[in-house]
Amino acid sequence: MEKIGQNYNCPVSATLHLIGGKYKALILWHLMDRTLRFSELRKLVPEATPKMLTQQLRELEGDGLLSRTVYPVVPPKVEYSLTDKGGSLRPILEAMFDWGTRILKEEGLEPNCSMMVDTSGCACNKKK
Repeated sequence: MEKIGQNYNCPVSATLHLIGGKYKALILWHLMDRTLRFSELRKLVPEATPKMLTQQLRELEGDGLLSRTVYPVVPPKVEYSLTDKGGSLRPILEAMFDWGTRILKEEGLEPNCSMMVDTSGCACNKKK
């Protein structure tokens, strides 16, 4: 992790620096317990442009939260999965999901996003 200025020693700033990108939490969520290709992530995070998704994936890889595996085939095959460091974010992401769900319901809204999609092998299967 690169230094983030005065708050480098602040745990909350350090965490936000790593997962605070526009789509980083969604990407990490969808990679819990499974490996995905770029096209699969595009379907799960459709609001992200290909350029933005690529940028967020590169930053997460650079920070050691996910690994990128390139297979020497034509066409190129690239897969993304969480590292142990990335997987250690599970309780934080689940707490964010639970808190956000509660807040939405308090506002009379029903949660409805890609984190709710029932996909086999996805950590979000256990969420209602």
